[in-house]
Amino acid sequence: MFRFDSSTYLYLLALVPVLLLIYVAGFSRQRKKLKALGDLGLLRQLMPGMSKVRPWVKFGLLLASLALVILMLARPQMGTKISNEKRNGIETMMAFDISNSMRAEDVAPSRLDKSKMLVENLVDNFSNDKVGLVVFAGDAYIQLPITSDYVSAKMFLRDISPELIAAQGTNIGDAIHLCVKSFTEQENMGRAVIVITDGEDHEGRAVEAAKEARKNGIRVYVLGVGSTKGSLVPDGEGGYLKDNTGKEVMSALNEDMCKEIAEAGGGAYIHVDNTNVAQQKLDNELAKLEKGEITSVVFSEYDEQFQAFGILALLLLIVEICVFESKNPLLRNISIFSRKKKKD
Repeated sequence: MFRFDSSTYLYLLALVPVLLLIYVAGFSRQRKKLKALGDLGLLRQLMPGMSKVRPWVKFGLLLASLALVILMLARPQMGTKISNEKRNGIETMMAFDISNSMRAEDVAPSRLDKSKMLVENLVDNFSNDKVGLVVFAGDAYIQLPITSDYVSAKMFLRDISPELIAAQGTNIGDAIHLCVKSFTEQENMGRAVIVITDGEDHEGRAVEAAKEARKNGIRVYVLGVGSTKGSLVPDGEGGYLKDNTGKEVMSALNEDMCKEIAEAGGGAYIHVDNTNVAQQKLDNELAKLEKGEITSVVFSEYDEQFQAFGILALLLLIVEICVFESKNPLLRNISIFSRKKKKD
């Protein structure tokens, strides 16, 4: 496994495009000054030793060297030894509703974005647990298999949008079934399915799926997102969704359905609003689950790789020194940086 031990230095890579812009701006000013002196073609004939390409090559080599030095400061490392660490934790599968109704903005900034923030905070609080992600609308799909890689979990979470599933609707039952199948077969392990939805179940099999999960020792928790008063659903193009009659669609949180699913699954229903109360309640509920032994594969030893970056940076600097801005009189007939003109 490759990593940067001091990744904060990677922010310095922002200097590369900034310096490039400064160089381009300086080159543009220089060109304007030359134009003020006379025709550029005539000026080039008066300065046959000057090259248009060489300064750019030299500057490119300097920028590449700078980028390599920054990467070297970030301490690139390669994992060399794999070990299995045993920890006590739980397994959690998130079933994330990404139907169009989750675009509604009765919870700021929207039901979907608020849910993402809540789950990201939940993952940040995990330490020895495993997490997986299922997305659903009219169909359900595994977005992330169950893992202890929290970085990947948050990365996949940020990519969630209603565009991931073409078939619209809200099939909570299939999502719960898929979550149940996604757990490991390890015994004596606390397991939870967390359904994040506005409760508009269009298929009607959610309660049965929650009961089946409970029989298998899996708790089903439901996070209800939205307002019971309802809200218009943005269409993602500046307007609002409309039904077949042309009337704007109103979506409301179905708390009764959410509570029924949570009760059937032996878990709890938690309403998500614009406060942090839902986060605290969910943390407390998950803390009640039995902690099982989780084996994680990790890299326990890393070798420094900065030497390769340093050598490459040094080579680029040597090449930069050897390249002159003006053409070498001894090598004038050899064209490396410009095309030869065809003779008539």
